[in-house]
Amino acid sequence: MKTVDDYIANVAPDKREILAALRKTIRDNLSPGLSEELSYGMIGYVVPLSTYPAGYHCDPSLPVPFINLGAQKHCISLYHLGLYAVPSLHEWFISEYQKLGYRHKMDMGKSCIRFKYFDEIPYALIKELVGKMTLAEWLELYETSLQDRKTMKTR
Repeated sequence: MKTVDDYIANVAPDKREILAALRKTIRDNLSPGLSEELSYGMIGYVVPLSTYPAGYHCDPSLPVPFINLGAQKHCISLYHLGLYAVPSLHEWFISEYQKLGYRHKMDMGKSCIRFKYFDEIPYALIKELVGKMTLAEWLELYETSLQDRKTMKTR
């Protein structure tokens, strides 16, 4: 697969429409300057190398990731690294999700939200989540995290 459209075309038919709708929700609300590409075998929304030439600290040839969206065997997964980096954002998301009153409990890790029940995907909440962090805010968090790691290593 070479493009995001190829990725979507190759997922299971029952996930294709949902993935496309989530993609649209993310793209329509993403901070300007972030770009969409295949990243880690999924749809990725990243800080382009043209904006942040240092790249991702784990592999400087790759752009800094921010959001990933992927079709897994039993679910669709949304990874929002801001949820991991900002505990208050994580808490906000959980609280707002619970207010929706879905039948099933949310399946969530530190940055990953797994949607197993496609009729319980909170598009409006995802729209709000995506819009809560700008490119500049994400880069500031990212750089602060890198600085904190360096400080811890020198102790």
